[in-house]
Amino acid sequence: MGHSLETTKMHCPNCGELIELLIDCSIESQEYIEDCQVCCRPININVTLDQQEEPQVTLTSQDE
Repeated sequence: MGHSLETTKMHCPNCGELIELLIDCSIESQEYIEDCQVCCRPININVTLDQQEEPQVTLTSQDE
């Protein structure tokens, strides 16, 4: 098993700014809501691990 926590940078679907997310790679599939560090609007975060146990992260706004 790889690292349990991994940092990734992605663009907020609300404001477009680059934000840093801490991903828990010990969970195979997860979905949660986190507020953007820049615009403070909620972001739906969906994480699944691929076959190499690399996180595949999808961000969507609450409006989508």
